[in-house]
Amino acid sequence: MFGRGSIQLVRLFGIRIGVDSSWFVVLFFFIFLLSQWFRATLDSSETVAYLTAVASALLFFASLILHELGHALVARRLGIAISGIDLWFFGGLAKMERDADSPGTEFKIAVAGPLVTLAVVGVCIAIGTALTGWDHFRAAALLREGAAPSPGLLLLGWLATINTVLLVFNLVPGFPLDGGRIARAAAWRITGDRGRATRVAATLGQIFAYLLIVWGLVLVVVGRELLNGLWAMALGWMLLQAARGEVVRSVFSERMGGITVADIMDREPVTVPSSLPLPRALDEFFLRYRWPWFPVVDPAGRFVGVLREERVRSAQASGDAAGTVADMTDGADAGQWRVGQDASLESLLGSEPLNRLGALMAVDAEGILRGVVTRDQVRRALQSAAVRHA
Repeated sequence: MFGRGSIQLVRLFGIRIGVDSSWFVVLFFFIFLLSQWFRATLDSSETVAYLTAVASALLFFASLILHELGHALVARRLGIAISGIDLWFFGGLAKMERDADSPGTEFKIAVAGPLVTLAVVGVCIAIGTALTGWDHFRAAALLREGAAPSPGLLLLGWLATINTVLLVFNLVPGFPLDGGRIARAAAWRITGDRGRATRVAATLGQIFAYLLIVWGLVLVVVGRELLNGLWAMALGWMLLQAARGEVVRSVFSERMGGITVADIMDREPVTVPSSLPLPRALDEFFLRYRWPWFPVVDPAGRFVGVLREERVRSAQASGDAAGTVADMTDGADAGQWRVGQDASLESLLGSEPLNRLGALMAVDAEGILRGVVTRDQVRRALQSAAVRHA
């Protein structure tokens, strides 16, 4: 849906944090809106109100990043690779390389984000209350006129309020919200059927989306709140499409019939020994097969990385081709290029490493290369499954 071509902001804990172009629209909208609200609440100049609005908007998006980092770090701890986090028009998304393989894993990943948001709310309340007392902090958090809070207190109060709203909204038990994922984990645990659990959570998500769209219409027609109404309808439409898409994906996953990497991979891939001299690698592999890269294995047959033609030719051109293949092997991302032989075909869908390299290396528990599964093989398997179950 989004994320491709996003602008990288920073890397945290080795995870790429990026923003979609739509994020800038929301950022400037938040700053404009908050400037108006803060000007009516703060007993200070317009400049102070504007700077407080800028700081508040940026810290709010920082809290969204923390929320998604909660999901991402827990997922990574549970063995699921993370390709990055993107902020966009309606929030953020931690992009996992594969789905959870058990209800317990699903629950732990889903609940991590809301727990981080709850911690952010708790910290804001604790600091604000310690500085001025609960009553004054509460008045600042509700943007009451006449409260005359300091810019710092107003910032803390607004962050506590907006993150509380985010927390409550996110815990609605409808897919794709975190509450929907928690509901899917519970239904998965009870029924033992992930597909059925997904459809239950997605149905709840669709019901909530329709309610949100209706609420938006009420705001526009009855309440004369055009901006809020359009926002609610747009958000409801986005949630509706995401829930519907998950139902379709769930049905198609069941149709795949348990196809695994071992069923479609090339069991006799061409590999380059890590001890092979570089000049021989160029002559015996790249000039012979005309492929841009080859998997490299050590003497025990373990996958250690990828040898790319451009690196070999560059070394040859610079007169630095006296070494072995091991010296030029790109092993930095070797972990991302690995996949288990028993991994499902479904787990390869949307795999960023597969799309980037064009193939994944099927390895066993000892890391020995047992085969290579390519993007074309995955596509043919998907087409075959679609025809078979049409």
